[in-house]
Amino acid sequence: MSTQSRKRERETLADVVVVDYGLGNLRSVSRGLERAGASVSIDSDPEAFAAADGVVLPGVGAFGEGMENAESVRDALVDVAESDTPLFGICLGMQMLLTESEEAEREGQGDVKGLDLIPGRNVRFEAGQTVPHMGWNDLSVQREHPLVEGVDGRYAYFVHSYYAVPDDEDAVVATTDYGRSFPAIVANDDGTVFGTQFHPEKSGETGLTILRNFVDLCAE
Repeated sequence: MSTQSRKRERETLADVVVVDYGLGNLRSVSRGLERAGASVSIDSDPEAFAAADGVVLPGVGAFGEGMENAESVRDALVDVAESDTPLFGICLGMQMLLTESEEAEREGQGDVKGLDLIPGRNVRFEAGQTVPHMGWNDLSVQREHPLVEGVDGRYAYFVHSYYAVPDDEDAVVATTDYGRSFPAIVANDDGTVFGTQFHPEKSGETGLTILRNFVDLCAE
């Protein structure tokens, strides 16, 4: 690789904040974004969100714990969504963008409320289906969105037991099959709030393409 090529790879295109709320692969997500051309900070300060070109909400673990941990930044995330700054949820972070989830901490608790930035509900895979859905699976792009340029038919890495069911079918950007078809990528009407059920930071070249598309969107 030439010196000029390496310089282009290191060029910073956008300032991105990875939300630190106590859950998520913060370091691996940050490294992936840096490879994609972003200058990355890990932060929980709403002022940092407001100043960023884009915000990433990562996440691993249970929905209820995620929402409880994110309560202190909830209003700030809503502000990001309303400002048209790109907001990118990853795995649990994507599920948290929806209205609610049936993933309660105890039986009889009822649905747990999400951020309600993309109307819809997260549900568990059907009884008899092996969970979690873990491993590589291919993406089927359903409609245009800047995030999915160049990834139709390519493979991404999933680890999850629940999946999103948006109220509006048009919110589904890409799907994957695992016993049934489910959304792998969702987005709001404006296209500025979106998420991947899979982990782009663990998805090799496919994930790097997704992250580059995100950084390019932030740089616009």
